[in-house]
Amino acid sequence: MTSSRLSRRSILALATGLPLSAMVTKHVGGAVTPVRYTMTAFTNDSQTDMWVYESVDATHFSLVRRAAYRPPDADPEDTPATAPTDRRGLCRDPSAFRHTDGAYYLTYTTAWDGDTIGFARSADRLAWTFLYEYTMPLPGITNSWAPEWFVDRDNRVHVIVSLNDGTGFRPHLMSALDTALDRPQWSTPTPLIGITPAPGTSGYIDTTMRLVRGRYHAFVKNETTKNIEVAVAEKLAGPYVFVRTGNWAQWGGAGAGDPREGQCVIPLPDGRWRIYLDAYNLDNPVQGHYVYSDTVTTDLLGEWTTPRPLPGLSGFVRHFTVLLE
Repeated sequence: MTSSRLSRRSILALATGLPLSAMVTKHVGGAVTPVRYTMTAFTNDSQTDMWVYESVDATHFSLVRRAAYRPPDADPEDTPATAPTDRRGLCRDPSAFRHTDGAYYLTYTTAWDGDTIGFARSADRLAWTFLYEYTMPLPGITNSWAPEWFVDRDNRVHVIVSLNDGTGFRPHLMSALDTALDRPQWSTPTPLIGITPAPGTSGYIDTTMRLVRGRYHAFVKNETTKNIEVAVAEKLAGPYVFVRTGNWAQWGGAGAGDPREGQCVIPLPDGRWRIYLDAYNLDNPVQGHYVYSDTVTTDLLGEWTTPRPLPGLSGFVRHFTVLLE
């Protein structure tokens, strides 16, 4: 079947890797576009609280609810707003999606150091209920960062999480063993084949996955160079081959501007793509920015526009994901 026979709704579903049933769309002038974009973020005000924003154009976001979710063991009074901490109960790097049961599910980083990630559930994106912390069933895990949802073309639900066992960060794939996500039923996390730290390097974090034209595109942050790089594979588990490395899209990175992380890639209604990037500043987090860049064509691996600050929120929101509905 050629793409000309697919509806815009179907194209959007294929581009995001979401099931067709999850793509809620409307007709505007004959075109099919997302009804809304929901952003879930932590902020420079707190690394224990998740804020929810929404937008109709993926550019101008308005606040839906501040501090919409806080893990039950969080202690915001004793947790620094931005600095590294040994406190647990954090809600960093929140990633949300809407499941086939109609509910929203959240996964997030629970601590700077440790072997757990958190899960929560909501019926409306506003009121969230803690589900559980999931402990990685692997030896020697020192860091469990930036878990992110990915729904494959067969509707199977996965989480991709960056794990460090002391030899560097590697993205790991864990798959839901049941369609019900309110219980910790996950396959043993396994490394994505081919995305392997070179000796003496820090590895790869913040993996965002997109399935396009039958190929899996893993956008990863090179934690050594601070650049966003891309590896592709024919299967979700790999093997992956890096096809874009260094500061290939001129987004920034070591030796070419500020470091970048927290990438989130979404399709736009016209077939192009947008990436959001946390242009962070570890020495002074409140001096950081959040920027976005779009593909010039529909090619994920082609030319991208010069990054621009995200209106109204740049410098406040931190590592977020954007959910299309």
